[in-house]
Amino acid sequence: MSGLLLVGACSGGGGSGGGEATGTPSATGTVKPERTADADGAASDAPSPAPTALDFTPDPARAPKNRADAVSLAKKVAAGPELWGAGYVLSAPDSDPGTWPVLDGDCVWQREPVPDDVLASVTRYSELPAADGNGPVRVAVTVTVHKDTDSADWEQASTLEEALRCPDQVLRAGERITGLKSLGAPFGTNGNQYAEDSLFESGQYQSDTLGGPYTYTWTQGRIGQVTVATTCRGSKGHDYVELTQAVAETQSNMLLRLENALEVAG
Repeated sequence: MSGLLLVGACSGGGGSGGGEATGTPSATGTVKPERTADADGAASDAPSPAPTALDFTPDPARAPKNRADAVSLAKKVAAGPELWGAGYVLSAPDSDPGTWPVLDGDCVWQREPVPDDVLASVTRYSELPAADGNGPVRVAVTVTVHKDTDSADWEQASTLEEALRCPDQVLRAGERITGLKSLGAPFGTNGNQYAEDSLFESGQYQSDTLGGPYTYTWTQGRIGQVTVATTCRGSKGHDYVELTQAVAETQSNMLLRLENALEVAG
């Protein structure tokens, strides 16, 4: 089992009440130092060697091979309020696992039927309701089970290009994100020690009802044939640090769930 490191995707912001920083996506992690001796025999701190591959051995017998298996796995991995933290509640039913989010040619997000190389995709929606003068925090996770690793890799590659094609995107009527920046992080790069491949996006979220701009952050990781994505839309009273930490912790815990579901027992 790999030890997952927290990931923070820096987000553009500066909206009222947010106190949000502007930056580019980044991955951060910590390396535990080990004690060594210098030339004079005195103890000193030195970083532990970085792992060269994900510490995960999949069990082929546990890999989903049909729609029913894929839906079961996706629902088991997908985070709800139990991972987001105190005060969060479910805000909508899970998506139809036979559909997935697609960014169309006009840079508008739609749900469309999954392609032949995808077994199932589940999006789960949660929210921290408005309270004490602060606006709501709207979050979602998407777990997509592909037929094979190559298909999941292709999703990662095509998703990385979407921010370049559409730096401004419409999430739904009255909600949009602007100034998107993206970063790809294969294992061992940019702090990625927790997935075989990871992506990060950040930008500014604006809403006709909530105002803005506020923090928008998104991250997606791949292990084997499965991709796991986590996103957050901020509002008044919620700063960048709070929201990116919530995304990082939720994403890490979902990837742990995925490894536990797919790895060789023992």
